[in-house]
Amino acid sequence: MTTLAFASVVVIAGCKEDTFIEDFGVCPVVLSTTPEDGATLVPLSSQVTVTFNEEMNPETITQSSFSLTGSEKVTGAISYDNETNTLTFVPENELTYATTYTGRVNRSVKDVLGNNLQTDYVWTFTTLAATTPEVVLTNPVNLSTGVPLNKVISAGFSEGMNPLTITGTSFTLKTGTTTIAGTVTYTGTTAKFTPANNLAANTTYTATITTDAKSTNNAPLASNYEWSFITGTDNTQPGTPAMGVDLKSVARFGIFAGVGISNNAGFSEIRNLDVGITPGVRSSVTGFPPAIVVNGAIYASDDIAPPGTAAMLLQAKQDLLEAYLFAEGASSPAPATVAGDQGGKTLAPGIYKSTSTLLVQAGDLTLDAQGDPNAVWIFQIASDFTTVGGAGGNIILTGGAQAKNIFWQTGSSATIGDGTSFKGNVLALTSITMNSGATAVGRMLARNGSVVMTNTNIIEKP
Repeated sequence: MTTLAFASVVVIAGCKEDTFIEDFGVCPVVLSTTPEDGATLVPLSSQVTVTFNEEMNPETITQSSFSLTGSEKVTGAISYDNETNTLTFVPENELTYATTYTGRVNRSVKDVLGNNLQTDYVWTFTTLAATTPEVVLTNPVNLSTGVPLNKVISAGFSEGMNPLTITGTSFTLKTGTTTIAGTVTYTGTTAKFTPANNLAANTTYTATITTDAKSTNNAPLASNYEWSFITGTDNTQPGTPAMGVDLKSVARFGIFAGVGISNNAGFSEIRNLDVGITPGVRSSVTGFPPAIVVNGAIYASDDIAPPGTAAMLLQAKQDLLEAYLFAEGASSPAPATVAGDQGGKTLAPGIYKSTSTLLVQAGDLTLDAQGDPNAVWIFQIASDFTTVGGAGGNIILTGGAQAKNIFWQTGSSATIGDGTSFKGNVLALTSITMNSGATAVGRMLARNGSVVMTNTNIIEKP
């Protein structure tokens, strides 16, 4: 008699961890999660992942079989990658500060053979605590004297603030008990108070920012911030800025960036100036070589040599912040309003203010010092700054003008166009890009973002 053997498929629902099923392997288990169980200081923008030991049935990975809960259930999108056996949950909104979250994978989740987890898998993690915003710089600085009578008062914060909380109630200016009428505005990380009329001569004023001012995460200042200054005697202001922007220690850098510095192609050169990055690290500086630094060096926040590099870079970053805020708030003489394309124009020394973007496109922009080698130009640009370069869009200096005395304060990012011959110091809130063949006599200083050299760019000390 012949005996026939038939293979049978056995599906064991709810089998124990590490139970081995002949021909099919172990039952499904969770191998790892991100954030991991017990993690702290988790960023608010984090996604959540769960990695299994084997391929799972995607139809069982749903909104009902996975949940993330803080003070309430978090809504978001769930996906599953069968190549990495990973569930990914992307929250619809950022997580909340200083909150413990519980992730749960329900035992109803099954592998492709129909075997489910033995029990629910549960883990927790905690997000980072909200920071307390601070006033890090004022213009005028505390106890200043001889302040111009048409001065715009400004304060720079350590982080982004909620614009709805920066108002005429939270930012005030007084002389004694008398409140000065004016307009309060907020851009980037800077609040400004513009008096409705010129200030009185030889008078002490006190500016106050109260705890009604809150950051974007709804955290108020720790306490009211006050500073005082005394105005000068002369209502008239000089026709050109009395002084340029003091770059202090950041003046040693031809490139300074927050998060990245790259040379994408070609033999770019930075001449007689250093290159620095913080809090970005050495690995965030790429394309050197073929780019080279001539009579200078590259410094990154994680360098252990020379000693004191990290502190030196932090000081340079602080000096850049102060220079940026000074340029942004410069008001003597009163800024002239400019808008759109400045190509083809000739501008005398002074302060030029754009409430939007600024371009040099239709032709070259000429800066004429009119015989004064100390003449200063400060451009206050609220948004992006772009030059086109090539046949037009260059910066031309005449009448003794010097590139070291030209400052382009940019409230967003700057682009130096293809083949542009550029002059001056760019102080950008975010990033700076030099397009192919662009050259600069000046500096590319980006507070928070990156500096990108696209192809064979040159930066020379002004």
